[in-house]
Amino acid sequence: MAVTANLDKVLTKAYESTPPDELVKAPVAALSGVSEADAEHLQQAFNIKTIGDLAGNKYFRAASAIADLARISG
Repeated sequence: MAVTANLDKVLTKAYESTPPDELVKAPVAALSGVSEADAEHLQQAFNIKTIGDLAGNKYFRAASAIADLARISG
């Protein structure tokens, strides 16, 4: 079963029609609001090069989990 989602608001124009299985391999600068300089800083600090790397980063995952727990327990 195919799943579709409109991600236009979170992606740069160049990546708007890219399927999710390819987006995970796209550079983090493909995300709207993430500049090339931001992407370089993420690579230097956390070795994050792709959207998939960002999504799987243990620090970002931990921060997201903590924020979710705070929302449901607060």
